[in-house]
Amino acid sequence: MPATQPPPPNRVAVYPGSFDPVTFGHLDVIRRGAALFDRLIVAVAPVSSGAGKQPLFSLEERIDLLRGETAGFANVEVAPLCGLLVAFAREHGAGVILKGLRAVSDFEFEYAMALMNRRLEGAIESLYVMTSAEYSYLSSSLVKEVARLGGALEGLVSPAVAAALRRKFGP
Repeated sequence: MPATQPPPPNRVAVYPGSFDPVTFGHLDVIRRGAALFDRLIVAVAPVSSGAGKQPLFSLEERIDLLRGETAGFANVEVAPLCGLLVAFAREHGAGVILKGLRAVSDFEFEYAMALMNRRLEGAIESLYVMTSAEYSYLSSSLVKEVARLGGALEGLVSPAVAAALRRKFGP
């Protein structure tokens, strides 16, 4: 009689970010992460003015937009990120921090973050996926600038996010 194999581990990952606002690039990483993991937690970070950023959308607005955008994924949940990312991952049973990379410049910053996260919590791995080529230039900052100047948002964000941006900046 063959030995029974243990069930595969429950693979849980955290995809952190500010998502101010969520773009098609973010949704590409979420779609791919949802296919790779049993459970993907999109962790929405508060944006501190000390980091040189002033958020356009409140934490609650960003969470609501993300929940709307990810409603079709049974294994994706959205939660606010409070405190250290590795502590959040540990509390949620995640063994992986998922990140998307657009360019070499992203890698340099993310590499340093991965080393610090490993120093703080060695059991949690960092996994990077390259953003699809069609979104490699896309950032929330660029989307906000296009919206602020009245440019077309089609192909950058969903209609719901475009409407939220128009409400912030006007028609």
